[in-house]
Amino acid sequence: MASKLKFDRRLVLALGIACAATGCGYHEAGRATSLPPDVKTIAIPTFVNQTARFRIEQMLTSAVTRQFIERTNFQITHTVAGADAVLRGTVKSVQATAVTFDPSTGRATAFQIEVRAAVQLIDLHSKKVLFSNPNYVFREQYQVSESAPALFEEDTPALRRLSRDFARTLVTDIVENF
Repeated sequence: MASKLKFDRRLVLALGIACAATGCGYHEAGRATSLPPDVKTIAIPTFVNQTARFRIEQMLTSAVTRQFIERTNFQITHTVAGADAVLRGTVKSVQATAVTFDPSTGRATAFQIEVRAAVQLIDLHSKKVLFSNPNYVFREQYQVSESAPALFEEDTPALRRLSRDFARTLVTDIVENF
């Protein structure tokens, strides 16, 4: 029994060392990259807006730029000149849908806003597509005030929250290669 226990401890220790030596596939978030080593500067021009929603492209572009600056070591620019890669985005649709209603009045009390976008990262040296997702879909819910004096548009703050989530996911998808 004692020799079997010793063997089990040695086996566990050996497996632990082997696992630590290989890294077990874990890595610190924001450090691993699937991008070529010569990509140091990424241009992020303002996304294209194919919707009637005013300034949604600016909101998304700003959030993505901020995420790249905060979470990576890439140099970020708005102009393609001098960049190693370019991240292009297109906002394809923005829709708001009522999701809950006041049973006594029939008035909508909560909405869900949905944004669909396409994104592509292109290596400007090789012209190779490094990352592409033609159908990002993000949703955010917001409440509508029931009293007229307190009524104000809550969709813009919801779009800001959605933009942050979109940017966080996009940067993670690109940098972490998920």
